[in-house]
Amino acid sequence: MRIDIMTLFPDMCNSVLSESIIGRARAAGKVEINSIDIRDYTEDKHRRVDDKPYGGGMGMVMQAEPIWQCFNSLCEKIGKTPHLIYMTPQGKTLTQQRVKELAKMDNIAILCGHYEGIDERVIEALEPEEISVGDYVLTGGELPALILADSVSRMLDGVLSGEECFTEESHFNSLLEYPQYTHPSDWRGREVPEVLLSGHHENVDKWRREQSLKRTAERRPDMLEKADLTDKDKMYLSSLDSTTI
Repeated sequence: MRIDIMTLFPDMCNSVLSESIIGRARAAGKVEINSIDIRDYTEDKHRRVDDKPYGGGMGMVMQAEPIWQCFNSLCEKIGKTPHLIYMTPQGKTLTQQRVKELAKMDNIAILCGHYEGIDERVIEALEPEEISVGDYVLTGGELPALILADSVSRMLDGVLSGEECFTEESHFNSLLEYPQYTHPSDWRGREVPEVLLSGHHENVDKWRREQSLKRTAERRPDMLEKADLTDKDKMYLSSLDSTTI
């Protein structure tokens, strides 16, 4: 998969995406992620890409033409039109289901806004998918773009050590993940649950499933409506004290 991030701050994106699991995946050729500087596509001698908003108001607005030129240059370079995503608090909230769908694509381009946003006309012209990472506002689209690139990249073959690394995580199957523990077995008087020390894999799997169900019921009961629950799952949930749920 190829991911291109169109941004005013390419060094910021490259720095984060060069570290840890995603950095190693890039180095190994499991995913190609590029940061493209939108300023390279302005004709302004001072490399300006923004101007005051028509109608007045605070802040500056990113101009349409540099973004248009940047995206079209990318299309020419790769010989196709990638799926374009604009990171904006006005978009649909990113979900794990959408991440799984995006991970099946060959090419994704992510547009990062900044300042007070971008000229609406280029949004109308390019018709990007608009995605939000939550109901809050940041100074720019770079952090949301990094979240999207990370969440999609880790779903690709060979990026994580095995499929189970993400299939048991929170949200993958509309359930929150079970509690995790590591050494020592007794930390300041708090002990690891005995079942995890038993070596009995069937009991461990049962405990983890029940903990996942319980945690979801307690913290995100709305997620249970979308979860693929077995009859045993439903029986366990019904056995929980109503005050817990």
